Amino acid sequence: MPKSKAKKSGGLHPIETASRDEISALQLKRLKWSVKHAYDNVEPYRAKCKKKGVHPSDLKRLSDLSKFPFMAKYDLRDHYPFGLFAVPRKKILRLHASSGTTGKPIVVGYTMNDLDNWANLTARSIYAAGGRPGDMVHVAYGYGMFTGGLGAHYGAERLGCTVVPMSGGQTEKQVSQIMDFKPDIIMVTPSYSLVVAEAFEKMGIGPGEISLRTGIFGAEPWGEGMRGEIERKLGIDAVDIYGLTEVMGPGVASECIETKDGPVIWEDHFYPEIIDPETEEVLPDGEEGELVFTSLTKEAFPVIRYRTRDLTRLLPPTSRSFRRFAKITGRTDDMLIIRGVNVFPSQIEEQILREPKFSGNYQIVVTRDGHLDNVEVRCELQPEVSGKLTSSEVQTAGKELQHHIKTIIGVTTKISVLAAGALPRIEVGKAQRVIDLRPKQS
Repeated sequence: MPKSKAKKSGGLHPIETASRDEISALQLKRLKWSVKHAYDNVEPYRAKCKKKGVHPSDLKRLSDLSKFPFMAKYDLRDHYPFGLFAVPRKKILRLHASSGTTGKPIVVGYTMNDLDNWANLTARSIYAAGGRPGDMVHVAYGYGMFTGGLGAHYGAERLGCTVVPMSGGQTEKQVSQIMDFKPDIIMVTPSYSLVVAEAFEKMGIGPGEISLRTGIFGAEPWGEGMRGEIERKLGIDAVDIYGLTEVMGPGVASECIETKDGPVIWEDHFYPEIIDPETEEVLPDGEEGELVFTSLTKEAFPVIRYRTRDLTRLLPPTSRSFRRFAKITGRTDDMLIIRGVNVFPSQIEEQILREPKFSGNYQIVVTRDGHLDNVEVRCELQPEVSGKLTSSEVQTAGKELQHHIKTIIGVTTKISVLAAGALPRIEVGKAQRVIDLRPKQS
């Protein structure tokens, strides 16, 4: 269970407790500026607007945003590297980029004001997670072109925290420094946090001996089952932070530690919509669809109706006056179609973590035999039971998982139950959960 060491809140920005009318008025003012800024300074976006027959003057209320064209990842790749920048290159203080594993990387830029806003919003996110000035923050996100490391770093410093800029990898050193420096907060991907937790276990260090009280996890989708495992193994509160390189980086939205009920969108800087990914129709709050963001204050790289591909739904405010979104159920671009059934890796993860004997480390391997797709789910036993269960007990656990996946998701799978530590560990970057070996369609 979490240590429940969260410090009392206070000192919120006034907009975080404002009325909906106040928030909407600020959004409309900033939205008009952002759309005009993009239209006036980003030629490819202006061309899109002209093709659709809309002009910034058509934006008279928030709902009018639905008249404007979308932006998507292909826009960034088509205009690589700087074709969507809205300010001269000499006004860009920093560049970040995606890994580019599926083609050209996407490149984004930041002005001084953009970096200032980013630091403030990440600081706001850390505060929402229970961080306070004087806390020590261990940053295990990767540094470099990835937005995670530097985004977390400058946000923690802006809040007044002591930063340990560890980056990813060197797991034994991570553990050693956590034990020596005694940080209060760790910022890291959820998959790598489990690698760190395993290292603690191997050294015989229990959750009660670890100084950490909170983990702020992002860059990967993760569910409640993963949250429970992380909290149990590290003895912390696990809080979700959300961001995309294209929209800003970490700090677009973040959970509040007092509720842990979905990331709160910082709506004074990002306007959210949920659309039907097929029809592109805007859906009402509460209905599931694709999350779309429009930046309200970005100077160098404004995004208007950017399609994130993340599937979720907007939820009403709780701990702050801003809306939240539900846990990401999947991405339209990582959805697997298995024998006509739409399957998201997060759905399989949820079924794996229903069984306490299984850890959060898993792989989904998809192959094709003739015209039929085959799915193998490789999962690991928890270290405390690995090697101690009989072959019959292991087989029973595998059959139960196979049954749950078939009953709830609707696909037949082969289950391979492996010993603890059998699957490869990713120390830097995002975990590779899916290995799709099917021939590419020509």
